[in-house]
Amino acid sequence: MGAEKEIFGYADEFGPQKVMYFYSPKLDLRGILVVDNTALGPAIGGIRMVPDLTTEEVIRLARAMTLKNSIAGIPHGGAKGGIIGDPMAPNKAEIIRAYAEFLRPHQDYIPGPDMGLNEHSMVIIRRQTGRAIGLPRELGGIPLNEIGSTGFGVAEAAEMAAGYINLDLTRATGAIEGFGAVGTAAFRFLTGKGVRVVAVSDINGGIYNPEGLKFDGLVEVDPQTGRMTKLWNRNYKDGQLLSGAELFKLDVDILVPGARPDVITMGNVRDINARMIVPGANIAVTLEAEKYLADKGILVVPDFVANAGGVITGVVEWKRGTEEEAFQTIKEKIRQNVKAVLDLSYKEKIYPREAAERLAKERVREAMRARRRT
Repeated sequence: MGAEKEIFGYADEFGPQKVMYFYSPKLDLRGILVVDNTALGPAIGGIRMVPDLTTEEVIRLARAMTLKNSIAGIPHGGAKGGIIGDPMAPNKAEIIRAYAEFLRPHQDYIPGPDMGLNEHSMVIIRRQTGRAIGLPRELGGIPLNEIGSTGFGVAEAAEMAAGYINLDLTRATGAIEGFGAVGTAAFRFLTGKGVRVVAVSDINGGIYNPEGLKFDGLVEVDPQTGRMTKLWNRNYKDGQLLSGAELFKLDVDILVPGARPDVITMGNVRDINARMIVPGANIAVTLEAEKYLADKGILVVPDFVANAGGVITGVVEWKRGTEEEAFQTIKEKIRQNVKAVLDLSYKEKIYPREAAERLAKERVREAMRARRRT
């Protein structure tokens, strides 16, 4: 009954269309697939591998993908895959292979990489299913994490939104929670626009320097594997250590939550001192907290608008496009969508999320009506 309550508590006119579970006693593997809506086309969404994953989280992430793909003008619906497990498990390849076999008959879902998976994981999945995005270049893919497309989109969203609060990025400060693939890319692209990033954090803590942090001192990249090692707990001397909770309290212009869901809630929202929040992660801010922040005068760019760079890249890859096309498409679509959402929000005096959902849901509704007529 617990899972049923989670599922039907989120059911509405859009979905979810199906919620599937997979279990392998041999591997102690528990997998979830949620296809939320396919009115716009076959659903696209990443696969997340974390030990504390829940059905509720996957359902909410799948809906975020429906909205994200719709507002970005992508001819795909939304879905999300999940593996409950340790992404550092020694038998990870075997686990992914088994999960991919479970996905094989679900032709309405095109998988991509998310937290805990990378382009090498997607190779395994494509071999089993015949479909995947986020593949290595050698296989005609555009490696989302390597080029940092989601972080690039976050920086573009921040630059577009800054004009609505009279914020000059060349004088702005920023803090990034979640210094993984998205967070590191957001750091590079934001600093490229002149933002002084003063703090970053991951699950183990973070580092702060009001004068600004230098990327090269924060991470070390293995030239053979491309794997990043965070250095601030060992070698980075030019700053002070801080906890993840302390990062949210910093007086900065731009805050980028870039890791797990629900990191800004009514429990810590009163600590937020940023002028603008641009999520690199899906559902990083609860709905109640978003409304509280907006009423307080803090601009929150809706997550599915700000962090659509990854899925936009995936669709460009699916159509056999290039990295250059991906970056250009991300820039055009995200800037256009941020403007459309904030123009509507300011014009009708509604929350930015309300404006974004109105635009995204209407496109899905039109597609659903068109399908019913055929």
